[in-house]
Amino acid sequence: MTQIPLSSAAEAEHAAFDFDRNDDTRQIVPDVAYRQLAIVNVIFVGFEGAGDGNWVLVDAGIPGSAYAIRSAAGARFGGQGRPACIVMTHAHFDHVGALETLANEWDVPVYAHHAEHPYLDGTRNYPPADPSVGGGLLALLSPLFPTRPVDVASRLYDLPVDHTVPFMQDWRWVPTPGHTPGQVSLWRERDRVLIAGDAFITTRQESVYAAMTQTPEMHGPPMYFTPDWASAKGSVRQLAALRPEVVVTGHGAAMQGSEMRSALDALAERFDEVAMPPHRRA
Repeated sequence: MTQIPLSSAAEAEHAAFDFDRNDDTRQIVPDVAYRQLAIVNVIFVGFEGAGDGNWVLVDAGIPGSAYAIRSAAGARFGGQGRPACIVMTHAHFDHVGALETLANEWDVPVYAHHAEHPYLDGTRNYPPADPSVGGGLLALLSPLFPTRPVDVASRLYDLPVDHTVPFMQDWRWVPTPGHTPGQVSLWRERDRVLIAGDAFITTRQESVYAAMTQTPEMHGPPMYFTPDWASAKGSVRQLAALRPEVVVTGHGAAMQGSEMRSALDALAERFDEVAMPPHRRA
């Protein structure tokens, strides 16, 4: 498969974000920041100093990341670092690692697409990973990754049917299935900011080296955990059609500007060639 690297122009646009911060986050617009926790990103939506109940956590990192998330939230927002809610793009193990701990500690609701609820209420395992796709050490190790659900059933709510996002004014959720049945992305039209989840990512997640070094590359969803490639293709094309100005994905560095859009357009147009593994489940 051909990959879609991002050029030095994208590197320069990427460098323009505010990375020199005392809360260990990377701010991409004044009210959106993210923190890389090993191989995955968590996103903080809200202005600095907003205080308890005035910001939203998007996704909850890898297992063992509760302290890092809590610490960053306290430093960025003040107070007890407590959000209004937690919004889940999807429920793979590297996005729900601290979910039970933080939701219970903060006593906050969790919102997700209804199709993702079985993986968040303890009732259904995800399909096993496919180590034969994508190459790279993480792909080979993927059968060891947990597929069992977490259980936050007592705090779990559907995302609103009108596509608004609770406690996130001006944001809308976009269904982007394929990587999981109920994956969503979050979109704000007024400044064209996109939180993509794993609908597409900006690193080659199958490779340990790429995942750790964050070498910029426009990439389809992580191959070893993507069972529905036809839907994944449709989701990428839907997001490319939005013409985002800034994107932050579940894996890889946030990107902005024309170089990013050109790479996303190329991914959408050439998805079969550059993103789909030749031997795949679906």
